[in-house]
Amino acid sequence: MALASMIAPAADTDDRVADVLRLRREITRMQRRRSDLPLIPVPTALEPILPEGGLQVGTAYSLSPSPGLIGALLAGASRTGAWCAAVGMPTLGVEALAGHGVDLERLLLVPAPGARWLSVVSALSEVIPLIAVRPSTAVREAELSRLNARLRDRGCTLLVVSGTVAGTPDAGFAGWPQSEGSIRVHDPCWQGLGDGWGVLEECEVTVTAHTRRSPIPQSVRVRLPDPHGRVESGAPGEVEVIAPVTPRLVPLPSASADPRPPAAADARPSVAAPELLAVAG
Repeated sequence: MALASMIAPAADTDDRVADVLRLRREITRMQRRRSDLPLIPVPTALEPILPEGGLQVGTAYSLSPSPGLIGALLAGASRTGAWCAAVGMPTLGVEALAGHGVDLERLLLVPAPGARWLSVVSALSEVIPLIAVRPSTAVREAELSRLNARLRDRGCTLLVVSGTVAGTPDAGFAGWPQSEGSIRVHDPCWQGLGDGWGVLEECEVTVTAHTRRSPIPQSVRVRLPDPHGRVESGAPGEVEVIAPVTPRLVPLPSASADPRPPAAADARPSVAAPELLAVAG
């Protein structure tokens, strides 16, 4: 019995050592030494507003808090087979990201890292080439310098979504220094609503990019999304499908509004898309 008690702890120790060695090998296999891509691709409609038609590797960009813009930019990297991450955005819809073309099997979510968001981003930059983050605290200059050095060394691109940082509103643009540039969405215009009835079919927005390589802001008017969940530019031929067909909404007329036109009332929902009821009020 004494011999058995001496052998058992030794066996347990050997198992733990084997587990540690196996874990180290797995981490080493996952780690990227440097990104092989000179640029991170973006939807075709957004290429004209970026100097080289994509996001620079190893840099940071400031983004306006648009879920459609975040999903479109993450999808560009996801289509190449790369991993993506979203940090500090608990309300970001996973289903919407999948609709934009993000591969959920290669997506890491850290919804609420709290004050440790910077440590989380720093650790993820070792293995993830594209990270979208909404900071929850301010960043000191020394911390920012270390993070930028890590981004350059690992070839990781950071998308900093605007938000309130340390009491400063819209810190994604004004409060994030040393960024490569900013990409913002403004002047939205939804289409599809009638007088008391209708369906939100598409949204036209202006996307403006201002980067170090392009001092003059470049803008493009796009549909984000169009009726089929696409990013579509105003110029003909510049269309890229980034989502499947969206669910069809069957609107219900308001009691105080005029009846809908007969043609619209007699329309049958698509068989391929699920029905959702939208109450006009």
